[in-house]
Parts: sequence; structure tokens; C-alpha cells
Amino acid sequence: MSAAGALPAAAQGELLGALQQQRPLFRRAAFFGFIGSLLILVPTAYMFEVYGRVVNSRSHTTLMMLTLFALFALAVMEALEWARTETMREAGDSLEEKLTPRIYRALFDLNLSRPSGATIQPLQDLKTLRDFLPSPAVAALPELPAALVFLLLLFALSPVLGVTALLGAVVQVSLAWANERQTQPMLTQANKTAMGAQQTVDAMLRHAEVARAMGMRPALHAKWYGQQREMLSLQATASDRAGIFQSATKFVQTTLGSALLGLAAWLVLENALWGGPAMLIVGSVLGGRVLAPLVQAVTQWRSVIGVRDAWKRLDALLRQIPEAPKGMPLPEPKGRLAVEGLVAGAPGSPVQIVRGVQFALTSGDALAVVGPSASGKTTLAKLLVGVWPAMVGKVRLDGADVFTWNKQELGPHVGYLPQGVELLDGSIAQNICRFGPVNDRLMVEAATAVGLHDWIMGLPDGYDTELGFEATRLSGGQRQRVGLARALYGDPVLVVLDEPNSSLDEVGDRALSSAIEQWRKKGTVFVVITHRSSVLPVCSHMLLLVDGAQQAFGPRDEVLAAMQRKASPTPANAPAAGTSTTYAPGLPQGVKP
Repeated sequence: MSAAGALPAAAQGELLGALQQQRPLFRRAAFFGFIGSLLILVPTAYMFEVYGRVVNSRSHTTLMMLTLFALFALAVMEALEWARTETMREAGDSLEEKLTPRIYRALFDLNLSRPSGATIQPLQDLKTLRDFLPSPAVAALPELPAALVFLLLLFALSPVLGVTALLGAVVQVSLAWANERQTQPMLTQANKTAMGAQQTVDAMLRHAEVARAMGMRPALHAKWYGQQREMLSLQATASDRAGIFQSATKFVQTTLGSALLGLAAWLVLENALWGGPAMLIVGSVLGGRVLAPLVQAVTQWRSVIGVRDAWKRLDALLRQIPEAPKGMPLPEPKGRLAVEGLVAGAPGSPVQIVRGVQFALTSGDALAVVGPSASGKTTLAKLLVGVWPAMVGKVRLDGADVFTWNKQELGPHVGYLPQGVELLDGSIAQNICRFGPVNDRLMVEAATAVGLHDWIMGLPDGYDTELGFEATRLSGGQRQRVGLARALYGDPVLVVLDEPNSSLDEVGDRALSSAIEQWRKKGTVFVVITHRSSVLPVCSHMLLLVDGAQQAFGPRDEVLAAMQRKASPTPANAPAAGTSTTYAPGLPQGVKP
């Protein structure tokens, strides 16, 4: 085993470790390629035997046997080439199968730690690696040992021929190096520009309504067109330069064959060629085979550069987002929520958004979180469900840290409705059931609780109705209700709702309050972030955040009374007759001090 192979995966890199697991397939493919590259001399050997044996002996039997042997050897060569290609394709598929789940998880975690920072480029990079393994560029590698054998045979014929072929190989390698130096920066920049252009198109399609309504389409098109033109210009320049080097490579290969033939003839005249005149053609053929792998590599140089860049990006991603260690399985949570001295901000940012938040809830409690805009309420919601980490303090559910808790284990016991409701491409049933196994009873119960069941049953396909990309066919209120049903599905012990009634009408408000009451009786803990008072009657506790700091926490009526006393005007500064009383900062709409 090599030194790299002896290192643990964390030290040598997950990507390299996954590639090294394919070594049995690589060895098999290398063997097939080596034998096949030796058999490439069969036509030359056949030619010599026909001229040397058949013409002199005038034997039909000898000609037939030589022909059958040559056909058999060529058939074996093609079979080995097919086997080599299929083996490398199997290695590529195995590599993709092993890495796809890991890269998917890394992309998922990257997007959580750096919102809008993740793209699907790593998955495309993995496809580039998979397709590269059975490519002609890799096929040239097993031919290198055979090329060395051919070079040694040239030295056996004459050191002059061997040195000439070696010099030709050095020139080929130099051309490949110069090709890389001249084209790699431009191709790398072209790939970056292409990714930027793709992101521009994606953004334009996602926000098509806004772009059309405000006349932004021409500007967005101009931005994309400029990126596209830059990418095409870089690719064209790189292609032109690569074409020059490829032409030079082919020129060296062709010239070397003729040069070796001429040198072999000169050596024959000087009686210095081993084997005599019969070796004239052999020297030229062997010289061409020495350079064949290098020529193949040069002609495939763009794919070599592309796969190298893909490798670097994937390796950087896997090192940046290491695989989370598998912790000990934890028992199902019962619903005891404790927030301990929480200080936190957006991942990767030193700015504190939430400071000194501390409270505890038990089964059946419902907490209303209120406060002015930009007071840290949404950040608190992300911390409570373990999406963002805390700088200081912990969020614990039954004593366990929700951020480090395996989300595959914790997820079914948590419901979450973010401020921006995102539904996925799929059916209503799949969205409510979180794209897991469909439990009809729990699905109907959740949909009924939020007032959706009758509307869904009125659709032609019922719960099997496809929502499409981003569920654009639904209204804001319908999207919010489907998101609520998804949060309630499966009887979770903790449900965090961020502005759950922002798009609901009066009927939807009543359904939301009824659902919270119904699930509280089951022992579910609710945390509801709201600016509206309609949900307050079903909440047992209340938390006031101002500028990220906790100003008040306790039973709902006590907190409301304290907020009203603080906001009530004193006799000295009481408003004049006829003026209206202002709302207390952070009080939900409709609640007067």
C-alpha cells in the first residue's frame, strides 16, 4: 500500500480516499490497457511475416494461419479495450455513488452556514470526474508502460534511434506544459464566468414577475449577455492556443516517424542497425507508439484541465464542510425546552443579533415571541430548531443540544414554519408528509387542523395534486397553510412558527389558533413569532425582544400587564385631550397599552 493509502481519510482528503477505493478496478483496467497497447503491433508483425514467410514460401496455408492469428489478436485487442472502458465506467459510477450523498449533505450544510452561498456546481463537478475516468485521456495512462517498452526496443535497435525518440518525448511533454500554462488561466476564468451567467439566469427566472413588472428584464438580459460574451471570448482564445499546441504535437509525432525512418536507413548504410534493413519500418512504427500516449494527453488537455479544476473545488468543499461525527442515538424527546444564556448571530458573522436570551418551557406550553422588526426574532427561531449555531449558550430539548442532535433523528419530532414559506416540487401529500412515507391519518389530521382538507378534496387530484416549482399556483395564504400542516404533521413535540399568520385571513387565523390549542393538549411545545394579536389568547407565555435583548419573559398576562404599565403615560406627560395613545414598542397589532 502506498504512503497516501495508509493515511486516514481525514488526513489525505475524502476525495482521494474515495478514489483510492477504486484501485482494484484501476489495476484491472491498467492490465487490459497494457496488453491491448502491446497488441497494437500485430498489424506490423503481420506485415513482416507476410513479406518474409508467405512471399518466400508461396504457402497458402501459412497465409491463412497468419491471417487467422492476426484477426484473433486484433479481436482480443478490441475486447480488451471494451473491457477497459467498461471497467473505468464502473469505477466512475462507483465513485459517484459513494460521493453523491456526502456532497449533497455538504452542499446542504454549506447553504445553512452561508445562505445563498451554495450552488449545484459540486454535483456537476462530480459528474465531470465520473465521465473523465472512461475518457481517452485516462485511456492513455496504461499505454505509458507499453511506450517505455517500445522505447527500450528502439535503444536495442540503435542508441541513436532511442535518443531521438526520447528527445521527441521531451518535446511533447514541453508542449503539453506550455499548453497548460497558456490555456489553464483562461479556461478557469471562463468556467467561473459561465457559473456566474447561470446564476444570473436562475435569479431572473425565479424573480420573473418582479423583473417584468419593474422593467428589469433588459438590464438582467444585458448582464447575462455580457457574462456569456466574456465566457465565449475566453473559451475561444483558449481553444485557439490549444489548437496551436495540438497542431505542433501532431507535427512532432509525424516528423519523428519520418526522422526515425530516415535515421534507420542511414544506420543501415553504416551497418549500424541491429537486424538490418528489415528493422527500417519497425523503428518508425515504434517511434510513433512511444509518442502516442503523450499525443492523446495533449489532444484531451481541455478535459484534463476541467477535471483538475473540478477536483480542486470538490476537495475544498469536503475539507471546508467535514462530515459530522455520528453521535450516540438519543431517546425521543418529550418536550422540555431550555434556552440558556443565548448569544448568537448569522453563521460566519461576528455581529451578535441575539443577546442574553434565557427561558424554559415544558410540555403543552405556547410562547408568543414579540418585538419590533430586526429585534432577532427570526434568528431565535433558527436557533431553536438547530439550524444556526450559538456563539454562547445552548438550546436544549430534554437536556440535549438541538444543534448537535442528529437531524435525521430529531427532525420528525420538530415542526418549523420559516418566515418565507418554501414548498418543494411535488404533490400536496408529499409536502405535508415531508417527502417521507405518507401516513393518511396524520396527513388528513394536520390538513384539517389548518382548514385545508375540504379545499384539497375539492381539487381534481386531491392530495395528489402537483404543486410545481415553488408552488406558484397557490396563493400566499394557501402556501402558508400547507407549510403549517407540514409543521404539525407527525405530532411533533416542538413547533416553531415564524409569522405563521402573516398571509392568513380571519378564517385562517381561527384555524391556526384552534390547531395550536389542539396540539397543546397533546403536549406539543409551541414558539410563535408574531406581530398580530389573534394568536395571543392560545399562548401561555410571552417573550419580548428589543434589539436582540430579552426585555421580558413569563406568563402571557403578566408580561402584557408589565408592557402596558411601561407604555402607559404618567400624569406629568399625559397626552392632551383628543390625542390618541401610542402602541407600546413590540406589542402585537391590536393590543393597546
